[in-house]
Amino acid sequence: MNRTDRLYAIVEALRARAPRPLRAVELARRFEVTTRTVERDLAALQQTGVPIWAQPGPGGGYGLDPSSTMPPLNLTPDEATAIAVALAAAGGMPFAGAGRSALQKLIAVMPPGQVAAAGRLTARMALTTDEPIAPEATAQVEEAIRDNRAIEIDYLDRNDQATSRTVEPAALIGGHLGWYMLGFCRLRQDGRAFRLDRIKAAHVTAERITPRTLEELVANDPIPGLRPLGALVPEE
Repeated sequence: MNRTDRLYAIVEALRARAPRPLRAVELARRFEVTTRTVERDLAALQQTGVPIWAQPGPGGGYGLDPSSTMPPLNLTPDEATAIAVALAAAGGMPFAGAGRSALQKLIAVMPPGQVAAAGRLTARMALTTDEPIAPEATAQVEEAIRDNRAIEIDYLDRNDQATSRTVEPAALIGGHLGWYMLGFCRLRQDGRAFRLDRIKAAHVTAERITPRTLEELVANDPIPGLRPLGALVPEE
């Protein structure tokens, strides 16, 4: 067993025994290495952030807090490929950078054989259009929505008329023409959808807001086919 596999196996052994500890000598015997090697492995895992604790004295050993750990997340090659294709096809979607970072974290915990299989599968995928460039204001809109803050924008409407507005952002909506910020426009005193690529400048204010519901914002002008994604990540 190589060191990478052993480190993974040590974590799983501690998780299976939790909340009771395991002595280093027991782990050494299980993995057919010296106690000193196991102690170095445990120190390395602690340095990477794995919540391993040590209990000295008789009956002590090393343990893992079950409340702060989760079972390993193993994606199949098909699942990893589906996520990669979705990210590539979405192009300049909101939180695209976070999506790519999340995919890399998921790939990092996949077994090498599964990563190789996913690589072979994605190598057989291609897009026929250039990747859309994310509008310059996307990062500010993401921040305003994430932190529940009002945002000031310079907006160019469909008639090329420029206005400055303060908006209470509520949601991001994807459509066939691109992505929109849905929010309460203080200039119009009503719900409005702003195409991200028409926002020419944006400034996130320090003002905290309570986001209005989608139903409230579209009550006077329903959006056909609106499909909220909240069910994908249910709140606890």
